[in-house]
Amino acid sequence: MSTTQISEDDVGKDVVSADGDSVGIVSGYRHGTARVDPDPGLATKLKTALGWNETDEEDYPLQEERVAEVTDEEIRLRADL
Repeated sequence: MSTTQISEDDVGKDVVSADGDSVGIVSGYRHGTARVDPDPGLATKLKTALGWNETDEEDYPLQEERVAEVTDEEIRLRADL
């Protein structure tokens, strides 16, 4: 299944470029916006695997218009932006 809408269920998913390069992981979801940790440590990975939102000021908002596809495992970004 693939969509382009992001929700709180996507916390913990890998975010990858159109070329498949890792950009980070969805570390949390606040106020309708997914937050991406570009350099997640082990603690962040474990917390997101447990479904705990773990965002801080270094995480950046993921703009839905930049998303090409959301699958069960990852969020793939568009190449044309």
